[in-house]
Amino acid sequence: MKKKVGIFYGPTGGKTEKVAQRVRKAIGEDMADLIPIKNSKAADFDKYENIILGCSTIGKETWDAERSKPDWDLFRPEFDNINYEGKTFALFGLGNHVTYAAMFVNAIGFIGKILLAKGANVVGRVPTCEYTFTDSEAIVGNEFIGLPIDEDFEPELTDRRIKEWVGRLKTLFQ
Repeated sequence: MKKKVGIFYGPTGGKTEKVAQRVRKAIGEDMADLIPIKNSKAADFDKYENIILGCSTIGKETWDAERSKPDWDLFRPEFDNINYEGKTFALFGLGNHVTYAAMFVNAIGFIGKILLAKGANVVGRVPTCEYTFTDSEAIVGNEFIGLPIDEDFEPELTDRRIKEWVGRLKTLFQ
């Protein structure tokens, strides 16, 4: 991987942001930019050929009455304006496989399926066999469309999962 990676994530200020920082560190801090999705537009993606999108299925914004819409819902219309040609996307998502086993990391599935419908090149799938859950919108074929992270019940696995996933991305990104 020789080109800088754009890591767009949301929500800010919580576990998703902390995992985004850890992904950046695994890539190399000088090789990746962190960009909150809540302040982004489709044109911001033009700066990057390799893009990582990070989200949480249930996050602080869900419980915060001061926020009218979660960060990714605010960005959603921008998916229609992204130039997907020549870009490679990867996704990571936070979820809780115990309390929310029936919707484990659904948000990466929702975002991933939008990307696939737009013809985007999406890489970084992860086998489901390492995870315990009931159901997930993030499964495409027999794999997760991106990297699931459970900081609530499996934080001891996060660093290894990120390291392995980023290692694969380095060979898949242009």
